[in-house]
Amino acid sequence: ISSCGDGSTADSQLSDSAKDAKEVAQDQNEQKFDTTAMKDDVDFAVKAADGGMLEVELGKLALQNAASPRVKDFGQMMVDDHSKANAELKQTAMQKNITLPVAMSDKCQKMYSDLSKKKGKDFDKAYMSAMVDDHEDDVDEFKKQADNGKDADLKSWASGKVPVLQHHLDIAKNVKDS
Repeated sequence: ISSCGDGSTADSQLSDSAKDAKEVAQDQNEQKFDTTAMKDDVDFAVKAADGGMLEVELGKLALQNAASPRVKDFGQMMVDDHSKANAELKQTAMQKNITLPVAMSDKCQKMYSDLSKKKGKDFDKAYMSAMVDDHEDDVDEFKKQADNGKDADLKSWASGKVPVLQHHLDIAKNVKDS
């Protein structure tokens, strides 16, 4: 889900070719689902896919730019766990005819770009701070979906991810505090 965003600051006047991948997916899904009970589930899936891609890419960045072995280990865990979750979500979305973004949103790309300019201890601090904030948001969003989702499969998927995300949050806080 990620704190990189809901896209609410994006310019709605852009043509499809200039829109970011998350907006394109949202537009395609609006045509299919906006009048159905699944609208909130679809919105959750799009945000989860966008945030999941960011987690993987930032994890890879941590492997390159981090100074601390603990930060690098956390980055590897992000790559592994979120790659697996992203694949599961993609499979579920295909079965439901939900369009997911094929690349990170502009907002997530900006977050990635900002962090990519940092190295060593500066990177460690900024990355772990972002991971704490991000996973706090993720835990809340996934719990909401697990409790209130209409689609049984997405509800179940979100429910299964809450303990993993909580584990990530606990580790992120621990690494950040050290």
